[in-house]
Amino acid sequence: MLCIAQSLENQLRDAMQRAFPEAAGAGQAFDPQLAPASKPEFGDFQANGALPLAKPLGQPPRKIAEAVVEQLKADEGFMALCQEPQIAGPGFINITLQPERLAAEVQQRLGDARLGVPAVEQPAPVVVDFSSPNIAKEMHVGHLRSTIIGDSLARVLEFRGHPVLRLNHVGDWGTQFGMLITHLKQVAPEALETADAVDLGDLVAFYREAKKRFDEDEAFQTTSREEVVKLQGGDPVSLKAWGLLCDQSRREFQKIYDRLDIRLSERGESFYNPYLEGVVRDLEATGLLVVDDGAGCVFLEGVSGKDGKPLPVIVQKSDGGFNYATTDLAAIRYRFGSAPEGDGARRVVYVTDAGQANHFAGVFQVARRAGWLPEGARLEHVPFGLVQGEDGKKLKTRAGDTVRLRDLLDEAVERSEADLRRRLEEEGRSEDEAFIAHVANTVGLAAVKYADLSQNRITNYQFSFDRMLALQGNTAPYLLYAVVRIAGIARKGGDLDAASAGGLQFSEPQEWALVRELLKFDAVIAEVEEELLPNRLCTYLFELSQVFNRFYDQVPVLKAEPEALPSRLALCRLTADTLKLGLGLLGIPTLDRM
Repeated sequence: MLCIAQSLENQLRDAMQRAFPEAAGAGQAFDPQLAPASKPEFGDFQANGALPLAKPLGQPPRKIAEAVVEQLKADEGFMALCQEPQIAGPGFINITLQPERLAAEVQQRLGDARLGVPAVEQPAPVVVDFSSPNIAKEMHVGHLRSTIIGDSLARVLEFRGHPVLRLNHVGDWGTQFGMLITHLKQVAPEALETADAVDLGDLVAFYREAKKRFDEDEAFQTTSREEVVKLQGGDPVSLKAWGLLCDQSRREFQKIYDRLDIRLSERGESFYNPYLEGVVRDLEATGLLVVDDGAGCVFLEGVSGKDGKPLPVIVQKSDGGFNYATTDLAAIRYRFGSAPEGDGARRVVYVTDAGQANHFAGVFQVARRAGWLPEGARLEHVPFGLVQGEDGKKLKTRAGDTVRLRDLLDEAVERSEADLRRRLEEEGRSEDEAFIAHVANTVGLAAVKYADLSQNRITNYQFSFDRMLALQGNTAPYLLYAVVRIAGIARKGGDLDAASAGGLQFSEPQEWALVRELLKFDAVIAEVEEELLPNRLCTYLFELSQVFNRFYDQVPVLKAEPEALPSRLALCRLTADTLKLGLGLLGIPTLDRM
């Protein structure tokens, strides 16, 4: 109901100006404060703009509301759209849309692939930076949130019409490579000459061994640092070894991305190497760079350490080397820069854990002060909390190791298959193995994604296979089953397209409740686009499923009277379409049977 809300807001503002022309002439601002009604009995919308006008106008809010309502009643356009407005409490104006207008809105959505969600009028290039695993390490449960939250936000932004560049900022450069290459040269030289000589699991073990040696052996540490210099200097042997390690890791990452239906363009830390010195030069030119104890720093405004002094962002180390902050600054500069050396973005979104919030706040401040953001551009950190076990502690294996993402997804599918086979046995149903494998895989992966996305990303959440695979509650299986239920109506002879050409008629309260819930979809998508909170979409889809199930349980559909049947089938069709589109924007495919 985005378009309706915009129309109402204009009509209310005009009515306020007509009701108080002297105040309007004196420059008084009028804000209708229009919002969806908090309860169904209050109508569809509530305008609260009379309350803040009490002081500047010197009148009680209710009297102000009465004057505005009189103007609304005289507005033919408003009265064609709405029933007579009602005043409640100290001066709230409750607005209920005409039933014919609600039915017409449903009718329009039936033939619209976008289900009433308008494309943005001014699309702007967006970069979404998400997933970001490290080379020579396996993806673990910590990468799950960044990957699926980032993918969902990219899908919503793309659906709204923005050109989106999905970037995987992988850790593919730095000291760790000198350490790993040195270790492999000594214990497994074949890994540096032959593709996939050791698998990634072994490579992770080699990495741990190398880190242990680096921490304990000064000679190894020195050799590792020399190897980094060789790598950065373009030594062909070191570069070949680095390339093999990156390729091997990349292939393993891709298996996970393919499985989760994630599209990403890889652009690792190494991509920004040629731009690091330019960052330092730019900061020197603007006078922001200060040499402190031999290191090039930018001191932050409004951020102090325990000693009360401004905290620095170190851009160049005392030995002349660079760090994560330098790379991130180079990335921001490139992403907002113009082609050919830039992405031309107008909004850049970073999806990382909340533990990096201070780092990004500092880097973002430096980029803004350096003038690297075009006017009106947006630079946003999308933080998320930890994945915890049911004990409330960080999710670990029984051995105390970080849970590999591959293992977690395998277990989700295995549990989904066990649940499905048990249900089939209880129902006396027989299905072939291909059906079982497809449903188990779809439901298992959907359950993992939805359990994460349905939480407010800012908080930690407890991972529970039992909860996420349940057929009841705010879960993927519950939503998928609602779609299956509607598909069953079609299989039983219900023509879900029957009402596409004729007018719709609704009479039951359950019908009107479902109509109003369906028409919220466009506003929810716009909200997710703005606030980058996928859980808002999950909450909406869950509430829509609940409203639909009440409608379906309490109002006959296939056995409805002939004059009511087409309209009720239309509601079923639009519900299914909305659930499919909404789940698709979360990266979750649907099923016709399960």
